[in-house]
This record gives sequence, structure tokens and C-alpha cells, in this order.
Amino acid sequence: MTEAPEPSSDESTDPTNAPADAAPELTEDGGGDGIGRGADDRGEPAHDGGDRNATDGGWLPRVPDGDTDTPPVQPHDPNTVVGDDWKPIRFRRRPARASGATRTDGEGDDCGCGSACGCGGKREQTRAAADGGARPTNVDSEGNLTDLSFTPPKAETSQDVYDGPADERVQLPDGMSPADLDTPSYAIRSEMNDIAEPDDKTWFMELDTAVIDEGRCIQCGTCVAACPSDSIGIGEDDLPELVKMCTGCSLCWDFCPRGGLRYERQWKITGGEDNVKGAGDPITEFSARVEEEWRSGAQDGGLVTAVLIHLLDEGEIDGALVATESEEEPWKAEPFLATTPEELIENAGSFYNQTMALGALDVGDLLAGLEKEPEDLSLALVGTPCEIEGIRALQDFDWEYGSQEAGVRAIDYTIALMCTKNFNYHRLIGEQLEAKRGVQPEEIGKLDVLHGKMMAYDHDGDLIVEEDVEHFHDAALKGCDECADFTGYCADLTVGSVGSSDSYSSVIVRTEQGLKAWNLTKDDLDYHDLEDRSAVGKLQGWDKKKAFESLKRPFDPDAPRFIEYTEHAENYGTVVSPHESDH
Repeated sequence: MTEAPEPSSDESTDPTNAPADAAPELTEDGGGDGIGRGADDRGEPAHDGGDRNATDGGWLPRVPDGDTDTPPVQPHDPNTVVGDDWKPIRFRRRPARASGATRTDGEGDDCGCGSACGCGGKREQTRAAADGGARPTNVDSEGNLTDLSFTPPKAETSQDVYDGPADERVQLPDGMSPADLDTPSYAIRSEMNDIAEPDDKTWFMELDTAVIDEGRCIQCGTCVAACPSDSIGIGEDDLPELVKMCTGCSLCWDFCPRGGLRYERQWKITGGEDNVKGAGDPITEFSARVEEEWRSGAQDGGLVTAVLIHLLDEGEIDGALVATESEEEPWKAEPFLATTPEELIENAGSFYNQTMALGALDVGDLLAGLEKEPEDLSLALVGTPCEIEGIRALQDFDWEYGSQEAGVRAIDYTIALMCTKNFNYHRLIGEQLEAKRGVQPEEIGKLDVLHGKMMAYDHDGDLIVEEDVEHFHDAALKGCDECADFTGYCADLTVGSVGSSDSYSSVIVRTEQGLKAWNLTKDDLDYHDLEDRSAVGKLQGWDKKKAFESLKRPFDPDAPRFIEYTEHAENYGTVVSPHESDH
């Protein structure tokens, strides 16, 4: 009689030593020559794992734990015809090995699936295939989530794989040059779809084609203020540019004084039926000057600064949008929101380039500083006549103007500066004065256009340039030639030098709001009736004549306020649909 082998000294292989909470394993119970064939008919497994499909070498799906040793099986239908060798699959539970237990049959090492089962890695391979790919590294063999581990990037080491210029094309296909891969023109739109576009839909590209590209932009900033999606910004060339997707709302075109806005119609809408003749229909006119010492740094009589200071002191306004000198470029004007008398005095005086003032009406920071609601904010705007036309037109409608909305609505006082033309900064200061006449920007203490002369003074007040302003024509903004508004028909107050003697400013009071501002200021002024009304009228007449010669559309104060792009294109010969051409 053969003696039974003695138990192994390794107690961990004894199922009775397994932890009480260890889950038993389900193993296949062999039963004949069919699927799940065993070694004999006693139900003993043909191999230790018990899960192998003996026919194809695969593994049976996992069976969830239950309260019985055998999962529920549907009873066999005796009417079903099956092969003679068919036998049902039966399962039994095998107690789990205790923690740290190892195999003793030498069938394989740890397969990586969670225990030393001896499957040789096939279980892991089959499970990966069933999952459609490798198992995530933070999922264990039982499907439980574990902690993720990350490989930190190298410290102080660039991750860039290419050190060339950011805009350089790399890894081009053989035989191709960078030009072959340039972004296609907008003409591709018509090739991609056949959706008809509404006739009244106008894009920034139309404005760009008809006004900016043609050199007709007067840099008023109205298009920036009008855009409800804040899609228009100001480029390094001080011109409007698209900074994000255009929605085609048409407002930038509609409110442009050189595009869709019939500015002469705006005169009548703002000032009445008679506000188109001569210098308009003013309430009263004066020659005036400030007597305080700070006037020496101001333009002419210092009237603009004086009016703003009184409005601020009386609580009529919270601030004023004026021009200030750039910190980087001498004599270049930039928009500035002054909120104290000291800031107004510091920035007194005139510059001869546009500031895109209406593009600076995002007053969010000012509101936060003043702790005011947008509807309670009140501002004054000092600008050229075209800027005043733009803000008046914007305020006539209840449309939303994006981040500029609060600033547009806050303008309660407007002061126009008499203007026949304005200049491009780089062409005036850099080319005309510095390059052609040898005057360095740092030498200039004051610039003035008076009596048809361009005059530049040094910091001691000595005259260093005095020439006919027409000699600087190449530096002027081309779009100014189409303007017939020398005296600011849409403003509350108009201020300039024409019509008054040296050191005095001419003041035209046009509206009740302007009269209120004048009455708050006049007691601190030296003033009298406007000295030479004919001088103002004569220059206004000359300005209109020049505009009539330059405009390629009819000048008609009684026509609709807005000009369709198609009408403009017909008059100016520009492309009707630039987004469908090779713009």
C-alpha cells in the first residue's frame, strides 16, 4: 500500500491557512471529452488553473462571486439535439491562496495579472485583447482604480524640438516650397459651399478693402467702438485690424465716417435742419482765454482744459478722454482718460496725429476705481469732428457695443477741435520734420497749425520751423480730404484758433449741454464776442469745397444716414464681395 505523501512544510499552500476574507477562485470542473474536458470523470481539473478552455487554449470569462459554489445555469432542454460527446460545464470554487503563497508545480512565473497563477502571461494578453488594448496602468487585475504616477519633466530643459523661427515651414513634402502651402484666399469659400449670403450682410473685410487698404482711414476708432464682439483692435501701424473672428454684423461699416456713415446727414440729426450751412447753427460764439499760469503750456487760450476742469470740479463728469504724449515716441498722441485737474493740466496742448480715441472707451478699470455703476458714469470727449460724428451716431442706437458699451453711453459732453486735416505720426514727425528738415522729435516743445502755417517751437519757445502746411501734404491722412466738417457740427462745443487773435481761443457753443459747460467756466475767463466770424466761415467754406472735390459719392444731408456697401463700391470702384475674391 502506497503511503500518502506528507504535507508540505510550507503552510501557506494549505487552503485552510488562507485569510478568512480571501475570495475563493472559480475553476472549471472537467467532465468528459466535450468542452471543458477534464482528466477523468471524477471532476478533477486537468490542470491547476482550472480556467483554460481546452479546445482553443483561451480562457473562460470571469464568473462573478455568488452565494453558491455553482453559478445559476439554465436546465438543459432534452429536446435539443447535441453531439454525443457534449457534456455541460460545471464549476467549483477553489479557496484563494493566502497572501504570499507561491506555486509548487513549476508551471510559470508571475504573469503580471496580479498573482503567480502560472498562466505564462496568456491571461493578461487575452484580457488586453478583450478590452480593445492594453489595460490602463492605474487599473489593477480586479478592475479597481489605483493611484497614477507621472514622470516629471526635466528641470530647466526646453521641451522644444525645433529651434528655428516660429513662422518657418518645416518638414515640407518633397518638391514643395512654403509658397505652395500658403493659406488660400477667401475665394475658396465659394468652392466649399453654395450658401447664399444675405445682401445686407457686411464684413470687416469690406471695410478693410474700401477704406483701410485704400488709405482712406482717418483713425477715429469708431469701428473699434461699434464692434459688439470686440473683434476689431488697433495694429502696430495705428490702423484698425481684425483680432478675432468677424461675425458679419455690419456695424463697423455702418458707423465708419469714410464708409457707411453719411456724416452730413448726422449733422442734421444732431443739430437740426439748419446745421449744415456756414459754420452751422450755433447758440453763441466767443473769443476767450484762461488767465492762470498753467495756460503757457496749453494751446492758444487754454479753453478746452479750463472747461474740463470746471466740469470735473462741479461733479458734472468723472473724467475726460483727452490726448497724452506717448512715453516711447515723442510727439505721438495716445488716448488718455484724465480724472483729476492735475492730469488735465499736465496733458494740455495739441498733437497732430489721431489717437483712435473711440477705440479707448473700455472703462472697466475706471468703473472699478470709482466704484460706480456704468449707468452712473459721466465722461467728456475731446476729439476731431469725425470722432464726434462717430460717437453721436453710436449713441443714437440702443445696440450693444461689446466692452466699449459703458464708455459709449457715458459720453455726456463733446468738444470738437477745429480741423482741416490730421497727420500720420510717422510721416509727419519721422519723415517730414526729422528726415527732411533735421528737426529731432526731442527738440520740439510745441507744434501748431495757424494761419495756414505749420509751426514748430523748441523748449525755449523759439520758432524752428514755419512753412506752408501744404508742404506737409504727403504726411496728411488721405481720408481727411473727404471731410467737410471743419467746425465740428455735431459737438456741444467747438474750440480752435481761427477767428481769434493770438493767445485767445475761438469758442462756438452749439447745444444746451455746451451752453451749460460754458456757463460753468466763463466767470474764470477773459472773453468777448468772437472776433472774426468771417474767418471761420471762410475756412469752413474752403473745407467743404475740398471735400466736394474729393468725395466720389453725392454729398446729400437729406439722404439716408447709412450707405450700403454695394452703393459705395459702385461709386468708388471697389470690389463688391472681397471675401469671395483673392483679397
